[in-house]
Amino acid sequence: MSDLRVSIADRLPLLKRRQWIMKSIRSFFDARGYMEIETPYLVKTPGEEVHLHPFHSVYETPQGEKHNLFLHTSPEFSMKKVMAEIHQPIFQLARVWRNQEGGNIHSSEFTMLEWYRPNCSLGDLMDESELLLKRLLPPYIDYNHYKLDFTKPFQRLTIQQAFEIYVGIDLLDLPEDVALLAKAAKVDARNNETWEDLFFRLLLEKVEPNIGRQNPTFLTHWPLSQAALAKKDPLDPRVALRFELYAGGLELANAFEELTDPLEQRKRFVYDRQRRSELYPEMKYWEMDEELLLSLEKLPVCSGIAMGVDRLVMLATGVTNIQNILWV
Repeated sequence: MSDLRVSIADRLPLLKRRQWIMKSIRSFFDARGYMEIETPYLVKTPGEEVHLHPFHSVYETPQGEKHNLFLHTSPEFSMKKVMAEIHQPIFQLARVWRNQEGGNIHSSEFTMLEWYRPNCSLGDLMDESELLLKRLLPPYIDYNHYKLDFTKPFQRLTIQQAFEIYVGIDLLDLPEDVALLAKAAKVDARNNETWEDLFFRLLLEKVEPNIGRQNPTFLTHWPLSQAALAKKDPLDPRVALRFELYAGGLELANAFEELTDPLEQRKRFVYDRQRRSELYPEMKYWEMDEELLLSLEKLPVCSGIAMGVDRLVMLATGVTNIQNILWV
């Protein structure tokens, strides 16, 4: 299908496929004993990811008081609060909002599937994610010049392995110094480019185009600085228990083995809030989610994942413009 958006009537077959996928997601989790929940979209704290820009609103009470609220960028904080109370597997099909996003594979408003499972390791969550995708998607997909085979086991590749193969460096043996990273990768650092900026430039330009080409790939064990909500790997404190899932040139999911230490989490939040204030001083300020930090004391050992439903539909239908699998 063309990248140009077509009428609702012309894209109705795509939207019916979307409906089938939504029903199948619910059936999958119902059969596995998950509880579907609903959490607020308007929240006091939209998230703490440094580079995500939320939509701001103001709630006016009947008494005329005004309170800053935000459309959440993820239901993660609210879902963790629920998990801390009930200690049961939960999932949600949520609408989420991220300002300053757009293009063929991004939308400022989209649908996210998020789920949490107690007593679940990162490996267990990869197994479950793979099973879900094999239920939802055809066994063979020809997508945007990628020929994907979903009948085979998904690839599992650490960030360190990926950078060794596609960039030619041992990322974790380098200190987080932009000049040293640029020299090792044989690239020129740009003006005002930080280590994080260059890390993501190398990821986007050299790693991501080479993974998930023939079968989906889990990219695991990210540098600790790139996973503020994940546990440290007890076997390697340089990395966090995080993975992202890629297929056909699309990032489909982001997952953590969840951090349950409120003191460590507060420390990471404070650091990220300081970075955000330096990078985006114009961004509206929001309060720390103290309820979340308190709830971490009761959060069971668990893993959680956020998966883009719209991108699953794109893969299933072969559509390369996200607007063509949205209703309006």
